[in-house]
Amino acid sequence: MSVPRTKCLSTKLTDDEYTELEGAAGEQTLSTWARDVLLLAARRQAADSVVVAEVMALRTILLNVQYAQASGDAITAERMQQLIDRADQGRFTRAAERLAEASANGAL
Repeated sequence: MSVPRTKCLSTKLTDDEYTELEGAAGEQTLSTWARDVLLLAARRQAADSVVVAEVMALRTILLNVQYAQASGDAITAERMQQLIDRADQGRFTRAAERLAEASANGAL
């Protein structure tokens, strides 16, 4: 049973662009292929944000542990949990900021 789709998305293409996309679609209809590619791109962007957030949290933990060790501080289980909690708190906000910064600088 197919899912009813009621919204339409449109774009303008040159003849060459249209031909290129038709080739990429292969056996699928161009609209089905385009929908799948657009949804994949949107979902990948969300997944990328999660990965960046986790890397940012790991970076925060690593740098704090290294700094504590270099300062001669003991890393107890309680202190490690505090570092993890702190890193987890703002990781999605920091990831969004980093991704926006990279996009603004043309890196994405």
